[in-house]
Amino acid sequence: MARDNYNLSMLTDFYEMTMSNGYLREGMGDTEVVFDMFFREVPDHGGFAICAGLEQLIAYYSGLSFDDEDIAYLRGKGIFSEEFLEYLRHFKFACDVWSVPEGTPVFPGEPIVVVKGPVIQAQLVETMTLLTLNHQSVIATKAARVVHAAEGRAIMEFGSRRAQSAQAAILGARAAYIGGVGATACTITDRDYGVPAVGTMAHSWVQLFPSEYEAFKKYAETYPTGCVLLVDTYNVLKSGVPNAIKVFDEVLKPLGIRPKGVRIDSGDIAFLSKQTRKMLDGAGYPDCGIVASNALDEYLISDLIHQGACVNSFGVGENLITAKSDPVFGGVYKLAAVERNGVLEPTIKISESVGKITNPGFKTFYRFYDKESGKACADYVCLRSEPAPDTSAPFEIFDPNATWKRKELENVEAREMLVPIFLHGKRVYECPPLREVKNYCAAQLDTLWEELRRLEYPHKYYVDLSQELWSLKDSMLHRAEY
Repeated sequence: MARDNYNLSMLTDFYEMTMSNGYLREGMGDTEVVFDMFFREVPDHGGFAICAGLEQLIAYYSGLSFDDEDIAYLRGKGIFSEEFLEYLRHFKFACDVWSVPEGTPVFPGEPIVVVKGPVIQAQLVETMTLLTLNHQSVIATKAARVVHAAEGRAIMEFGSRRAQSAQAAILGARAAYIGGVGATACTITDRDYGVPAVGTMAHSWVQLFPSEYEAFKKYAETYPTGCVLLVDTYNVLKSGVPNAIKVFDEVLKPLGIRPKGVRIDSGDIAFLSKQTRKMLDGAGYPDCGIVASNALDEYLISDLIHQGACVNSFGVGENLITAKSDPVFGGVYKLAAVERNGVLEPTIKISESVGKITNPGFKTFYRFYDKESGKACADYVCLRSEPAPDTSAPFEIFDPNATWKRKELENVEAREMLVPIFLHGKRVYECPPLREVKNYCAAQLDTLWEELRRLEYPHKYYVDLSQELWSLKDSMLHRAEY
């Protein structure tokens, strides 16, 4: 029988338990290791991704523990030693963790979370680390694309009923807000995270009354200062908009209140919105907004705008909350270093697929910003033992996959992107309010060149390796056992 109060410490892939039991059996349980979380491809063939979910990941790390029911379940599997079960009973998170702040644009191949600590602990958090950041990052990334396509028009997240679970709806709305969405239809996300909840009526409201006119009238009388009427239940141009105008004239105008808008949820939105705009303007309501919804995404929104649709804001549902066009973020969690004889030695994963070969060692990364424009130029992954890039003179970077491609950066500053979150298991990072995360994300997106933010065929942003890291990787590849 399922438990009412889930202990998310048990949300692991089972091999994390079997490996951890084995590590303890072999006397390796306290071996110091480093794991990197990174991703290999930007969703939707885009130019960038947005990291989101750090606040929930911190909560998970902070609450790690195993209770009597967990221990009893594992004992019942008949494969775990009592020593391992006692280890879990007295589990106390003691890792160091670094991460990019939520809302940071990130790129393939760079470590966005680094976990350093005893191998059992660092291994057991793999699934939740990936689950938490993969989900919210793919939604935040999709939201940023949708918002960019809208060219300044407001975006509202309308997807709760199409999300894959309750938590996907709640945290998806949170992530969409980070990515730039202004509001959500998900009430609980407003209550718990302060994402403004919006909503007016469904078609059922209109159908419930004897006539469309009466439905609009009763709604306007109930909510005169926030009156947005859904005009497509029967016929947008023949009944919906005329009835809305009639109610605006009879109910709102005598009160000295201007209508907020009308919403179109079906049909040819480009055509209908243009005709609706003419009718509203002709009736003396040029300030009445037009909201469009119905299976929208960034491509449809871009097309509508380029077709001259008279839409002031968009409600985006299933394509946003599920990141429908490319729903898998693809973050991975790979071993990068192991302590042997008191020395942290780099490790590497080699694959027939070049893109799956990992970068070895205990690393960090920097972002170069042009001092004049403020724009991001490139990212630079290096070993933590290396000094910070010296940008007081021209600084050379090179493409790690085509080393003859080199560039000198001048008049730039280098900022380290990973910040400490936990040190020896103690939290040292305070999560900013969600509104600040959203504003930070918007500011960081402004540092990206417009060519990088194109919906299709964006410019490639370079993630370069330091010479020392590249040489280490090259030497490990050459001496690897095949």
